[in-house]
Amino acid sequence: MDGAAGLITADPDDSQRAAAEHWAATASLLADFDGTGATADGHLVPLLANVGGAKDAVAAAKLNAQGVGLFRTEFCFLERDTEPTVDEQAAAYKGVFDAFPGKKVVLRTLDAGADKPLPFLTDATEPNPALGVRGYRTDFTTPGVLERQLQAIARAEQESEADVWVMAPMISTAEEAARFATLCAEAGIKTPGVMVEVPSAALTAEAILREVGFASLGTNDLTQYAMAADRQLGPLAALNTPWQPAVLRLVGLTVEGSAAEGHNKPVGVCGEAAADPALAVVLTGLGVSTLSMTARSLAAVAAVLKTVTLAEAQELAKLALSAPSATEARAWVRAKLPILEELGL
Repeated sequence: MDGAAGLITADPDDSQRAAAEHWAATASLLADFDGTGATADGHLVPLLANVGGAKDAVAAAKLNAQGVGLFRTEFCFLERDTEPTVDEQAAAYKGVFDAFPGKKVVLRTLDAGADKPLPFLTDATEPNPALGVRGYRTDFTTPGVLERQLQAIARAEQESEADVWVMAPMISTAEEAARFATLCAEAGIKTPGVMVEVPSAALTAEAILREVGFASLGTNDLTQYAMAADRQLGPLAALNTPWQPAVLRLVGLTVEGSAAEGHNKPVGVCGEAAADPALAVVLTGLGVSTLSMTARSLAAVAAVLKTVTLAEAQELAKLALSAPSATEARAWVRAKLPILEELGL
């Protein structure tokens, strides 16, 4: 079973068996992450964890995650018929914040809709929910839920020592970003940001990042929207890979927008792309400032990053961007990273 590629082979051949044995022999090399993500020449790339609650956060902290790059807050809302109270939310958020005292915790406000419907917030009869009222847009139809969530976040932050950053999902315009920043300020939240999941946000990143303090690329949704391919449909899996040159260009445009007019606003990646060690090198070369992933991927990403310099990562990013297809982009980059084979990755 190849969990990274999502493949199960019922009757493996000799080469596949040898690869599995090699991975088992080298797995110990990936057992630990020392808590500092960096390239070979010392360019720092903080490696953060994606978490869904306090239990995940505690586990990630034990694996030396340098903070949280995506705190999914849906766990407070799912499988409920009514909105949780501000007190209930604040207690749940504080559990995550307390796992990372003095460190950055990036919280995503409620990302309801599409594959995460909520009976009190979303419309199950929408003909195309992925393009409907989801994420930040739920505030258009059910105002108040987002503001109460921001109140709960601010309360939990006041009672913890974490450096809390808050971002809204499904932001499409600079106007939406500005309004979200205003809502955060009214709640007492100091660092507002946006998820870049919609191609329009990547294309207008300069304008959007004038309004907020940071951006985080959700590569899962960004890929599905850029390629017009539902990420839940198996037959479209070949389109739904962040190795698509079009998706990598959108990442590059977002980073360029963040640096325009001397802004230098941080741009992270919190989608599944960050957990792919080869793609993590490419993202670093594109100028992404932080990478957030499932905690079990931290050691592998760190091990590969420290074998390349920033200049080499930049060259690999150019190589990926020049590829005519996702398949070739991935193959070309991997061929330049022999460490992947040595580590069984």
